[in-house]
Formats: sequence, C-alpha cells, structure tokens
Amino acid sequence: MPSSQLSRRKRRKTPRYDRLIAAFILIVGFVGILIFFLSTLGHGKPSESTNQVAKNSGKSSQSQSKSTTKSEKSSDKKDASLPNSKTTDWDMVLVNREHPKDEMNPELTQIGNIQVDSRIAKSAEAFLAAAQAINPAEHFISGYRSVAYQTSLYNQYVEQEMAADPSLDRSAAEAKVQTYSQPAGMSEHQTGLAIDLSDVDSLNESTTAKQVAEIAPNYGFVLRFTADGTPSTGVGYEDWHFRYVGVENAKYMTAHHLTLEQYLKLLK
Repeated sequence: MPSSQLSRRKRRKTPRYDRLIAAFILIVGFVGILIFFLSTLGHGKPSESTNQVAKNSGKSSQSQSKSTTKSEKSSDKKDASLPNSKTTDWDMVLVNREHPKDEMNPELTQIGNIQVDSRIAKSAEAFLAAAQAINPAEHFISGYRSVAYQTSLYNQYVEQEMAADPSLDRSAAEAKVQTYSQPAGMSEHQTGLAIDLSDVDSLNESTTAKQVAEIAPNYGFVLRFTADGTPSTGVGYEDWHFRYVGVENAKYMTAHHLTLEQYLKLLK
C-alpha cells in the first residue's frame, strides 16, 4: 500500500477536538440559559411558604386592627359615662384667683338667712332638709355675696391675721387668708351658686361634715374644697363650702374625686 494512502487513513482516525469543544460550549450555554429561565420563573411566582407568610401577616394586621377597634370602643365607653355638659353651662361657671369675675348680679331668692341664685333655691332647701335629718343643728352660714361685701369681708380677715401675728406684713397675711377666703371678684360666693352649710359656725369643726358631704350630690352640690383637691383649687379644706353644679355633674365629680377645675378640663 502506498505510503500516501496510509497517511490519509491515519489522519481520518485523528479526533477533531475543536468540534468537541465547540459542542461542549454550546451545551453548557444552553444549560445555563435554561437554569436562568427557570430561576426567573421561580422568583416571579410566590412559593407556598411565601404565601403562608403573607397570609399570617394579613391575619396579624387584622388582629391588630380589631384590637385597636376594641380599644377605641373601650375609650368611647369611658367617654360615654361623662355627663353631656358644657363648660359654658350656667352651673359650670368657674370663679377663682385665676378666673376672676366682675359683679355677676344673679337673680336671687331668699332662703332663711341667706340668698342664692333663684335657679338653685329648691335644691338648696332640699339639701338643707336632708342635712338636718342627719344633724338638726345644720344651718346655712353664707350664700350669695356681692363684690362690695366680699371686699369688706376679705379685708377684715387680713386685718385679723395681722393683729394675731404682728410679724406678718399685708402680703403674708393675704397669702394666709387666701387659704380660706378669696379677694373680691375671685370668690364663687358672688355667683349665688355657693353655700356654706354646717352644724357649727366654725370652719372644719363639724362632727357630721362627712355624712353631709356624702348626700350633697343627690341635690346637685359638691364639697368644693377637699383636702386632696388643694393643688388644683389653691384653697385648703373647707368642710362647709358647697357648690351647686347639677345632680349629674355632682355625682360624676364625687365618684371620680374631681374638683371643678379638673372636671372642666375633661369637658373641653
């Protein structure tokens, strides 16, 4: 056999590596594209676990929403117990050192030895009768006072304090007096809605003051200056000073231990 023919046969048996490499590259590329395509499809469609997380999140949000709604309803219930009163109601008028008033000139009715706003006359009489059922010695001490009368009374108290303690100057004496009596224009006695009621004519010496204070709300009155209320009223405890605010308001204020100042803030 000629050598040239033998040489051709040997060349046919030699593998074509360039073709194999090209085929391999094509296969790897195809597999890569396929994997990428499948991966993209996987990201586009949420898995069951993702759906479950979303469902749980939705349930949690609904639960929180229901909880908030319940809380709001509970808050509404608390607000609902507050009397439907306004700070501008005639029996809610506030007179103190921070809220002075000029002469108010209410229409007055005489009850025994005192005068009161005519709108509370019947309530005051009923309150007195109930107090006398507890202690027959209960009586009215003071009611409506004009600005002029309050000026005279206040100055009298200041002079008494200075006479009792010569070390006091007028400013110090006034500070002491204001724990139990107020300057003209700053005393709610001028409203005709306040009464002093006791079984004795001395402040904080009544033996039945507690029982009388307990029945006061039934007639629309509250003990105006309680010991706990001093920080908001600026006035010390007075066992005989009652203020008319209406039955519903009086019962709410007493049940929640509120002064008039505190109660008015709730109504705003």
